Amino acid sequence: MRALSPITSGVVLAVASALAFGVTTPLIAAFGAGVGPLATAALLYAGAAAASLAVSPFATSSGHSLTRRELPRLIAVAGFGAVLAPALLVWGLARAGATASALVLNLEAVFTVVLARLVYHEHIGRRVALAVAVILAGGLLVALDQAQTFGTVQLIGLVAVLGATASWAADNTLTRALADIEPGQVVAAKGALGVIATTALALMLGERAPALGPALLLTVCGATGYGLSLRLYLLAQRRIGAARTGSVFATGPFVGAALAWLLGDRHAGVLTALGAVTLGVGVLLHLTERHSHRHIHVSVEHDHPHRHDDGHHDHPHDPPVEGRAHPRASSRTHRARPRARPDIHHEHIH
Repeated sequence: MRALSPITSGVVLAVASALAFGVTTPLIAAFGAGVGPLATAALLYAGAAAASLAVSPFATSSGHSLTRRELPRLIAVAGFGAVLAPALLVWGLARAGATASALVLNLEAVFTVVLARLVYHEHIGRRVALAVAVILAGGLLVALDQAQTFGTVQLIGLVAVLGATASWAADNTLTRALADIEPGQVVAAKGALGVIATTALALMLGERAPALGPALLLTVCGATGYGLSLRLYLLAQRRIGAARTGSVFATGPFVGAALAWLLGDRHAGVLTALGAVTLGVGVLLHLTERHSHRHIHVSVEHDHPHRHDDGHHDHPHDPPVEGRAHPRASSRTHRARPRARPDIHHEHIH
């Protein structure tokens, strides 16, 4: 059976990550009713860290180990992604409802694309720019519907969710530099830092401890939507870059919105439905973007687990290494072939 190309496997991983995250949004709204936003965030990332630690003995090593050098970046990642973003999401969900909130989560792709361009100079063509504009228009339609139909409280809730998407986009951008590190270690470290910070803040602000049932359910949501999903997201970023992973990940909120509607959330009117269609068009435009011009990359020297049949690591080793894959062999200095590859080894300026 022919192995999947890095682009195809990256897209598959990103879709799986999106689905794992998408289904949790309405479940968090249901299980977290009456639970404080910081306590909820702590439970979600406790689940993420626990799940990562549980599967690590059985997972194949696929990256470097964390070092002290990555600690400042990890703290920033946890601050945006495991403290600020989930707290804003939970606060917003309680006011705007799961259906509209899930749709607004699509705007994470917009923020991720913009930051990937600004920070990593990832290519944004006309089609992607159009997709970003269409997604923004869809988000505005949802917000307008909430303001006209349901009032100011719901609109403020959506603004909080929008803040969560911006925070997760910053998290995505910062995490890009950690994509070559063992994903399980990144998830566990991020989760642990997030739990410590959100628990401390929840105690300081006097949030009550949740009952055992909701606490367990929210922890399971965290294990799936924030632990498994993040691990898959990191593996996808390694193959297809931050911008493209973010665009594929934007399919997840539609799953969340559909599930929320089926579960009875009706905080959505005609404009929200129109906004959902518009968002879908924007995501489709982004997913079908093709980055096909020729690239010339400088020689790069790096040391990480890799395969010799991926079209990039086609170099000899001294001493020779048997087999297509090996866990910890240096790639030496090599020159990448001129081809479109948005992975972590092929950052270039146009």
